[in-house]
Amino acid sequence: MSSLTRGGADGRGPLHGFGVVGCGVIGARHAQVAKTLPNAHFVAATDIAAERAKQLATDYGGEAEPDLDSLLAREDVDVVAVCTPNGAHSEVGVRAARAGKHLVVEKPIDITLAAADRLIDAAQVAGVKMTVISQHRFDAGLVELHRMLDAGQLGRLVMGDSRVKWYRTDAYFGAAPWRGSWALGGGGALISQGIHYADLLLWCMGPVAEVMATCATAAHDIEVEDVEVAVLRFASGAIGSLESATAVFPGFRERLEVSGTGGTVVVEDGRIVVRELLAEHGEVGPYGSRVTEAGGAGASGASGASSGAADPAAITNDAHAAQVADLLAAIDEDREPAVTGADGRSVLELVLAVYESARRNAPVTLPLRS
Repeated sequence: MSSLTRGGADGRGPLHGFGVVGCGVIGARHAQVAKTLPNAHFVAATDIAAERAKQLATDYGGEAEPDLDSLLAREDVDVVAVCTPNGAHSEVGVRAARAGKHLVVEKPIDITLAAADRLIDAAQVAGVKMTVISQHRFDAGLVELHRMLDAGQLGRLVMGDSRVKWYRTDAYFGAAPWRGSWALGGGGALISQGIHYADLLLWCMGPVAEVMATCATAAHDIEVEDVEVAVLRFASGAIGSLESATAVFPGFRERLEVSGTGGTVVVEDGRIVVRELLAEHGEVGPYGSRVTEAGGAGASGASGASSGAADPAAITNDAHAAQVADLLAAIDEDREPAVTGADGRSVLELVLAVYESARRNAPVTLPLRS
């Protein structure tokens, strides 16, 4: 596998050359991240719309390649960021893996389990590292919440809820029609917006055993859902909910709530806004107690990322950079990245179970048949 031999800014390790496939908003973010990290370098980009690739290359100091084969043939590219429409992730990723390139795959891993499995298998056979973007696992509030769960501070988990209730206009779907399609988008609000916090729900609560869901297209002229609600039963016995929308004006902060017999933590936009532990309250009456100021906003001391509710381009690069940095460390240390292809498959399986339940108007059990 190829990589540039020059060390990073600190003089340690190789400088990894990045190629970006798909030059929309997310492609630009990956080019920015590659320029930010001391041991990475943005090399080249390609897109089926040649002008987009040329513009991204101009903006970030790389080169535009006419097609994927040309980009994959470059010896100075050893990491490929897959930023194409959802349903093309596996196709591009498999070809990149076979060319010996490590992979950063934007969410979702793809839109079917069969496609996800092809991609995971291709990376394993080629011996390349792959991460599927779930950058919010690197937000300070989520890192702290996961530490608390590992330490058992919340006790036995009883309830977990994820809410991503955003607003998008018709212009959002008109600018990239695949976003409103089953064929390339694979779904709507859940698979494209809600999937981030759905992944966090799995990361914190563990696997889901059963789903009962309802989806609707309430505000847009698209094939897929713009509102979704699911009731979840986790394998642990806990219950919860998963809500996603692109039809809720004006758009609200992403929210994750995790409750156990030992307390509750609420995260909004990557920041802990409620931290209430029974062990820290002393004696509690039969009716419990209200959330205190001490457990309110800022209790974690962590700063959250900018929200994507109004504009995905407004989200800071910090969490993306942290996840990509972890992948590069995994390459250099020959270990698995913190977020793996299997993680990407797990949240896709949950998304597909929600869609199946909504179609059948019946509960769906997991795991699904691939």
